[in-house]
Amino acid sequence: MSGASAHAAAYAECARIVQEGDPDRAVSVGFASADRRDGLWALYAFALETARVRDHVSQPLPGEIRLQWWRDRLNADETEAEAAGQGSPVATALIDTVRRYDLPLDAFDRYLDARIFDLYADPMGSRTDFEAYAGETQSAIVMLAAMVLDRAEAPKVADAAGHAGVAACAALTVRDVERHRSRHQVFVPADILAATGLDASGWLAGGAKAHPAERAMFAYGREHLAQAEAQIPRLPRSVRAALLPALFAARGLDQKGEGRGEAIRRLWFYWRTMRR
Repeated sequence: MSGASAHAAAYAECARIVQEGDPDRAVSVGFASADRRDGLWALYAFALETARVRDHVSQPLPGEIRLQWWRDRLNADETEAEAAGQGSPVATALIDTVRRYDLPLDAFDRYLDARIFDLYADPMGSRTDFEAYAGETQSAIVMLAAMVLDRAEAPKVADAAGHAGVAACAALTVRDVERHRSRHQVFVPADILAATGLDASGWLAGGAKAHPAERAMFAYGREHLAQAEAQIPRLPRSVRAALLPALFAARGLDQKGEGRGEAIRRLWFYWRTMRR
């Protein structure tokens, strides 16, 4: 298979992965310029695969090894993306995207470092710690997507991306609470728990006593969402598609899964946001 054919196949596989596993991001790609969509497919497939590492390991060490594999691939010296990808279509497409758009490798390093938290059962620290985690994960993907879409305009997205990432992380923390509890993981900041009379063990126990902390997380997320959405009208349309998935996630996800009503709400929200 020629280099061009291998890259085309790799990008197609990334599109399939995102379409099957992350409908919010998959639909948002349709609002991006056609010539930039391949880069988004690669970036979002990478984000999806690395976010799922914890789902596929029973101990932290294999997860850390997998995250290190991604770091090694991104820092490989090979001149051909296909060789550096070691047979992984997502890695092949991502390396090509990083080189094509000159994406900063240090952003990927920080992203992978932050994902190590997912592998352990250490409770989240303060809101400052939560915002740092959200910034290096959710917000970082938004910024990298903006660089793919329009490198010159991408810096204008930074503040909105920061707030949108925190808001999305807050919403997803509550959405995924039962899965986190089954792993004895606490993503709610300790100071939010303390303000509602809980500690990590109280949050893990769940029940009615945890409801105030859930409401506090939603309120915390809404504050950041409001700050992100207030900036949308001032942002160039060329980069707005990068923010769509995080903004929609922050508005709350349907915990019962994907459905026709959810799909319509998502499409309407994306269309309206792009035209504000």
